[in-house]
Amino acid sequence: MTPMSRAADHVEAFNRAVTTGDWPAFAERFAADARMAFVGVPAGPYVGRPAILAAYQANPPAETMVLIGAGKQAEAAAEAVRFRWAGGGTGTMSIVWGTDGHVQELTVAFD
Repeated sequence: MTPMSRAADHVEAFNRAVTTGDWPAFAERFAADARMAFVGVPAGPYVGRPAILAAYQANPPAETMVLIGAGKQAEAAAEAVRFRWAGGGTGTMSIVWGTDGHVQELTVAFD
């Protein structure tokens, strides 16, 4: 799977969780020891799948997102993609994929 299609798959799963509330299924995309962080937002970092799930359940995002472009790729397992929220805000997701295909690290920065 190409990085953009992996990111697109991740965003599709995120959007499904936003609309259904099934955050446990979405959290399964993360490695057991994954790390999720936000830049410029007073949240996290969250370390471990249980902490990531708890964060989504405690403060679930209300908007879906679409990818609007790829960014730099530092290595085969890492990528950065640009996104836009349904309400119009934009940002960048930096994703590090584990060798098993799970998200190992996710860093989200908002514009």
